[in-house]
Amino acid sequence: MSQRLLVVDDEESIATLLQFNLQQSGYEVDTVHDGGAALKKAENEKYDLIVLDLMLPVMDGLEVCKQLRQNKIMTPILMLTAKDDEFDKVLGLELGADDYMTKPFSPREVVARVRAILRRVAQQTSPEQVEPIVQNEKMMVGEVEIYPENYEVYYQNKAIDVTPKEFELLLYLMNHKGRVLTRDQLLNAVWNYEFVGDTRIVDVHISHLREKIEPNTKKPIYIKTIRGLGYKLEEPQLNG
Repeated sequence: MSQRLLVVDDEESIATLLQFNLQQSGYEVDTVHDGGAALKKAENEKYDLIVLDLMLPVMDGLEVCKQLRQNKIMTPILMLTAKDDEFDKVLGLELGADDYMTKPFSPREVVARVRAILRRVAQQTSPEQVEPIVQNEKMMVGEVEIYPENYEVYYQNKAIDVTPKEFELLLYLMNHKGRVLTRDQLLNAVWNYEFVGDTRIVDVHISHLREKIEPNTKKPIYIKTIRGLGYKLEEPQLNG
């Protein structure tokens, strides 16, 4: 059974071009041209991935992404933006998008990016894991618990909401507890391909993990910044 994708772009020529190239690659593809229609489709139908333009009529892509995540719809989102604007990219990732691309782009590049995202999702849900971890058991650092098999994270015994990418990043950090990991290492490991050296993506996700698991984000006790190198997850040092 082929995977279903939703392409959302108000420029019908772009939507049609993407639909054609993705169908040629074996995907089932629906298209809509405004944010309201995209939200309705995504809430009422099952998709494996959404290709979502940022600038849309009725409701922009950021708001669509935000509402889907608030409604616990975690379908992977590849966001498209015509602006080479870091604010838009970072905000999109903060709201739960999994990846972004800046226009203009080649349809072949979009297909490659879609395949990479779907491959990551398949690896997450597959019982066969590349990482040498015990899937049935929880992993714990301080008061942070992660259950790889159930895709759950707890802090101080309370479940916390994390995006798929935040989960992957936290799992990777836990698997390499105590080791300094460079931003490039994290990009390659968690995003599975070179992200054109855009390590800001790592920083955004680290920042959001800290907001969810650190008692004080200005003085993190779990995810430490190693200046000039990267990050390290470690057991918190308890005072007294």
